[in-house]
Amino acid sequence: MSITSTTLTRAAAVAAALAGVAYVVIQFIHPSDVIESLSTQAWANVHVFSFVEAVLALIGVTGLYLYQARMVGILGLIGYVMFGFFFILQASFNFAEALIAPLIAINAPQLAVDFAGLFGRYPAETNLGALAALPNVGAILYVGGALLFGIATIRARLLSRGAGILLIVAAVVTPIAGALLPHTLERMAAVPMGLALIWLGYSLWTNSRTNPSQLTVSTDSDRITAC
Repeated sequence: MSITSTTLTRAAAVAAALAGVAYVVIQFIHPSDVIESLSTQAWANVHVFSFVEAVLALIGVTGLYLYQARMVGILGLIGYVMFGFFFILQASFNFAEALIAPLIAINAPQLAVDFAGLFGRYPAETNLGALAALPNVGAILYVGGALLFGIATIRARLLSRGAGILLIVAAVVTPIAGALLPHTLERMAAVPMGLALIWLGYSLWTNSRTNPSQLTVSTDSDRITAC
């Protein structure tokens, strides 16, 4: 079996779209960040699902960046790095929520609740050390990365302009929702982000079908120029 750049691009497109679908679904099935939830199967299932979503999103965003890397410039690179690191952070945190927090809850329930509630904006009663900075770091990576990547995508004019605009809107809506809405409603601000990932994945898939030789042609051109 020959793995081509077109095959990898389409795989990234599928990953981005699946991540977007998962990101939307998670907001409607996420249990409350309370001690009673930590020992339930629903808690474990949702956070394993979230871990998979974060991995898929990282793969998808990487494919989106590589497809338009020549056109997005340094702005797109910075946006990709920030956005990519957010999904790495999310995957790490989801792993801990799914497999570590329930174990801590047995002997240190308050610590487990404070840890699980970090991104729920619940005031911690225990000293979480450097972990307390995760929400702010995550917010900067998420909002800044999506904003810059969306702007770069629009400027590159290779993928859907509407998808790039929706990505920017999703980035802007998130901090506003966080400031004005309770956490249960704030989750709904993630829906536009999920839709943006779906749209970007669809756009990448469509482009890879209508212009499957783009990456190969660019590589060949470089070789010719170098000669």
